[in-house]
Amino acid sequence: MTASNYRITIIDSIEQISKERWQYLAKESGPFVSYEFLHALERSGSCSNESGWQPCHIAIAQSQHGAVNLVIPGYLKTHSYGEYVFDHAWANAYAQHGLDYYPKWISAIPFTPVTGSRLLSDGHIALTPSLLSELENTLTAYVDSVFGEALSSFHWLFANESTSAQITSSGTPKPNDLSIEQLRDQSDTLNRYLTRYAVQFQWHNYGYGDFDDFLNALTSRKRKDIKKSRRKLNEQGVRFTHHTGNEISPETLQFFTKCYKATYLKRSGHVGYLNDAFFEQLVESMSENMLIVTAVENEVAVASALFFYDETGLYGRYWGALKEIDGLHFACCYFEGIEFAIEKKLSLFNPGTQGEHKILRGFEPIYCRSHHKLQHESFHTAVADFLQRDTPHITSYFNQARNALPFNKEFVPTLKTTSVTAPNDDTYNHNEKNDEI
Repeated sequence: MTASNYRITIIDSIEQISKERWQYLAKESGPFVSYEFLHALERSGSCSNESGWQPCHIAIAQSQHGAVNLVIPGYLKTHSYGEYVFDHAWANAYAQHGLDYYPKWISAIPFTPVTGSRLLSDGHIALTPSLLSELENTLTAYVDSVFGEALSSFHWLFANESTSAQITSSGTPKPNDLSIEQLRDQSDTLNRYLTRYAVQFQWHNYGYGDFDDFLNALTSRKRKDIKKSRRKLNEQGVRFTHHTGNEISPETLQFFTKCYKATYLKRSGHVGYLNDAFFEQLVESMSENMLIVTAVENEVAVASALFFYDETGLYGRYWGALKEIDGLHFACCYFEGIEFAIEKKLSLFNPGTQGEHKILRGFEPIYCRSHHKLQHESFHTAVADFLQRDTPHITSYFNQARNALPFNKEFVPTLKTTSVTAPNDDTYNHNEKNDEI
């Protein structure tokens, strides 16, 4: 079947596809591509034309009247905020040459830098090069006809291995198996997607029985540091409560949003991208996939963190505090998450983006990738050159992070992060952030 035989439809609201069909296509793809999560973003107004996140999903069917076989969550962007793959310099370069970088199209989960599938499929359609080309042509024509503007570029953010392989039309090695040569290869750049790499930190569950079991995998010094930090909070009267499902009361949610807004306001001068309506709808529709941790000091609530989880993983997303307490952020957002993941036997815990401070708390570096195609040939080539020069720095950062892991030498061979030969227990980071999970 050629690409022209498929029915390709641009969807400007997720409600144009039935919840049942979307959920069937998104099964086992994680909480963030679920109908409930994306619908809450749209219905609350967090993702709209006014917010610069105009829904622009793609639905593909094998026949003109058959059921949708493949959906791609996507958005038209008029800015680059909330993506966590930073291309502001690219936009500035366009502007300096009198060109418009916006609107651009991205396949991503808004405000959610978590690797996952961007191709939600029943297995009947593969994204071949010809079909991908037709998608791009359809998007370009749609933006021109509906908005009267030219689409500058296409971006696939935090794509998993399966999505990456189809976007780049070649098998993609597992992140930790990538060689420097493979990471740097951006040759034959025209008419193909460029791959940009970044590093995040992720905790893996190696069959731990409890939190002490996890601590026993660390070096003696780091184990003592963590125990001391947690003991100090306990002596100050700090306790933590976990709320999931119907345990998430209106009061629990209201306190979380209060903390979320206060911390965003202090850090960024606004109360956050996500509003009360978004969080309220999530509790209504997917509370069984939510965990709220509340920190209480001497019976007074002082901080809160929101996580999402499914049968395989835990994902830390948002946090806020009304009082500065030394060590509270790490305890609430990392250690409580680890305890929960061990209790639920979850295989991984992704605590959020940024932060070398995660390394010394047992979070291993992982590669994540995005793919980019700029329609202006000269700028596409310039970005390819930038990525070729940037990638060695990414690999160096990954290796440094890997060598700073705090696991003891007996446990090192167990790690999913390969080739760790000399964890350095003396590594210390002087820029520990306290504002993001």
